[in-house]
Formats: sequence, structure tokens, C-alpha cells
Amino acid sequence: MSSGQRRTERAAATRRAILDAARRLFVERGYFHTGTEDIVAAAAVGTRGALYHHFADKEALFLAVVHDVQASLGEAIATRASGSDPLERLASTMGAFLDFAGERGDVQQILLIDGPAVLGWDAWRSMEADYGLDAIETMLRDAVDAGVVEDQPLRPLAHLILALVDEAALYIANALEPSAARVEVGASIDRLLAGLRRRDARARRR
Repeated sequence: MSSGQRRTERAAATRRAILDAARRLFVERGYFHTGTEDIVAAAAVGTRGALYHHFADKEALFLAVVHDVQASLGEAIATRASGSDPLERLASTMGAFLDFAGERGDVQQILLIDGPAVLGWDAWRSMEADYGLDAIETMLRDAVDAGVVEDQPLRPLAHLILALVDEAALYIANALEPSAARVEVGASIDRLLAGLRRRDARARRR
């Protein structure tokens, strides 16, 4: 291995250590109660110069952590999603996201509590659309193709469903009793999604 390759690997390992430490501390303490010196110490990377070599500032590090959480969230949801038709899979996917919103962890604290406050509402909404909008539209298109949902303009419907699940997740994450809020909100969303099912498709399910 060349010296250049070793430097690249060391840099990648340092960046990963900083990301992992920041992610853990942001969950434990929240963004606003976590200092860069705490992250550097937890990552064991020496001085804050190592952090600033990879990230412009604490907010840039937080954004990188958010994307890291989003990536692992997508993988976790994919393992939980199920259903006998595309509309059921959409409901299951949304339900899995809401499950994470109700659990104390990186999705609840980083994405849903600190995310809007640190990134700003518009940037947070845009990021959520980047990760969720196309997936929702694809599942809706699959549901139309399967004859489960009436053919209709799907992009605006996908936007509405994304807004619905985001608002539901925020409600759960900020509730005094997230687990109870998850049950109540989940039931409401299931009823709303069931309303998208074509009448003849409902009849076939009986």
C-alpha cells in the first residue's frame, strides 16, 4: 500500500470516528448541549483541528450526521416493510418510520427534535423530500399499476403523504408519551391510507 493510500485510509477513519462520536453525543445530550471539544475527546482524534479539517463547523458536522442517520434509517425501514400489495407496503413503510420516531434514539433526537431547529424548517423539509418523496411516489405508482389505487396525479399526492408522515413523526417525537402518541397517530394514518384503496379493491379484500 502506498503512503498516499495510507493517508487516505487514515483520513477516512478519522472522519468516521468523528461522525460516530458526534452521532452518539447528539443523541445523549442533544445538539445544543454538545460542544466540539466533547466530540473530539469522544472520537479520540487529538485536537479540534482534526474535526475542522473534515467539517467546516459544528453545523456542517451535524448535517453530515443527519445524512448518516437517514442512510441507516432507510436500510432499517427496508427490513421492516411488508404487505401483500403496494398500498400495504406504503402503510408498513410509514409505520416503520413512526416506530423509530417513538423510540429514544438518533431518529427521534437528531432527525425530528434537533433537525428542524438546527437546519431550519425549509432546509429540513427539503432534506426529507430528498429522502422520501420519490420512494412514496414509486409505491403509489405501483399501487395504481396493481389496480389498488385510482389513477390520479401522483406527485402532489406523494407531497401530501410525505407532509402527513413528517408531521406525524414530529408529533410523536415531541409528545410527552411518544409510545402512546405512536399508537394514536398510527391508527389515524392507517385509516387515511385505507381511504385511497379503490372500492372494488376493498371488496376483493373482504
